[in-house]
Amino acid sequence: MSSPSLRALGLMSGTSVDGVDVAVIETDGEQVRSFGGFLTVPYADDVRRQIRLAFGAEQPGDATTAAEQAVTEAHVEAVKRWSQESGTPLSTLDVVGFHGQTITHRPERRFTWQIGDGAALARAIGVKVVSGLRIADVKAGGQGAPLVPVYHAALAHELPKPLAVVNIGGVGNVTWIGADGALLAFDTGPGNAPIDDWCARRAGLRFDRDGALAASGKVDRARVERFSEHRYFAVKPPKSLDRGDFNDGWAEGLSVTDGAATLTRGTARAIALAARHFPMPVAQWVISGGGARNPTLLKAIAEETRGKVVTADSLGWNGDALEAQAFAFLAVRSLRGLPITFPGTTGAPRPLTGGRLDEP
Repeated sequence: MSSPSLRALGLMSGTSVDGVDVAVIETDGEQVRSFGGFLTVPYADDVRRQIRLAFGAEQPGDATTAAEQAVTEAHVEAVKRWSQESGTPLSTLDVVGFHGQTITHRPERRFTWQIGDGAALARAIGVKVVSGLRIADVKAGGQGAPLVPVYHAALAHELPKPLAVVNIGGVGNVTWIGADGALLAFDTGPGNAPIDDWCARRAGLRFDRDGALAASGKVDRARVERFSEHRYFAVKPPKSLDRGDFNDGWAEGLSVTDGAATLTRGTARAIALAARHFPMPVAQWVISGGGARNPTLLKAIAEETRGKVVTADSLGWNGDALEAQAFAFLAVRSLRGLPITFPGTTGAPRPLTGGRLDEP
């Protein structure tokens, strides 16, 4: 007998620090029954600055306290804005899945920190909130990332397998789904973060819109080959990264456009190198996240993987909403005590549930 569906709202803010993604689904934690609305609320510049000041912290301090308050308030406002714009009362929600904002991720020390006060959020919106979804996994010796694979599998249940789903945020991550539903997942390497940092530092831009800078530059092939020798790519999964583990330093000395082109090719190469760890080759690569909106990056991924590359949106998924939807899905799994991480996804010793529940 199937469990009743719950209306769940998911909140995601990734390492790119763009803003808060809000998405709603109806799910029993195993199948997605329907998709609701989606909204992105950009962080204000001062909130973005406060978050960046807290990056890398391992102890509470003035910077983390200020950043956590700003992050929590931004999420409260995002939820209220979604409610207003969609005309949906918050009272119709059963649960909210709250990722928070990662400032430090060091699983080798069994430490991960997502700032954001779940209890304060629950009180402010009057809905129960599940947060801290990475913590149990990291404490058990898992990587705490990626968390989205079990949601990828729910979305892809009718697609030909094996299949790879790649999310390109600040960091890239991949989910390999086998014909029997087996899951393997890990961080591929840099995503948008080094490209964004390069654009901010060298061109005064927040990101390379439509890959235009990279498209007008020339890839430094020798640098890409040296980049490919980074020890991370040879490490067997499970493995995960902090946003700062790869930066834009290896493009130093190049022109603005050549640097953007080279860093973009590096992100694509990292994704292609992930295939060496797949148990079987994949029929296609499905790209989601911010990187799916960068045609220069998509072209580079197709060239590097020599495979069929499609965007999540082309399959009828909402690639922009996918991670926020996943946290809605994970919140329901948490409420039901279902596992959210697995040995093949995070290296957890066994399938583990997780999350902390705060009532309003």
